[in-house]
Amino acid sequence: MVSIRLSRGGAKKRPFYEIVVADSRSPRSGRIIERLGLFNPVARGQSPRLRLDLERLDKWVADGAQMSDRVVSLAKEQRRADQKSA
Repeated sequence: MVSIRLSRGGAKKRPFYEIVVADSRSPRSGRIIERLGLFNPVARGQSPRLRLDLERLDKWVADGAQMSDRVVSLAKEQRRADQKSA
């Protein structure tokens, strides 16, 4: 099964996540199929907190990929931000 989930990067106590499409059997930060965006929970200043390609996300979900709970909430947040800016 294909899943859309977070892949952790960054330093100790300074997490940085990529939103990726991966096989559900691969490890958390292992082999990925496609990068869809990024999430920086400790962003400051001008650095973006969340960036997500919603068109590609919707394409993968339509093809049967399962989103993790955290990615579902991040996608809702991105959609709200897009509506406010439009």
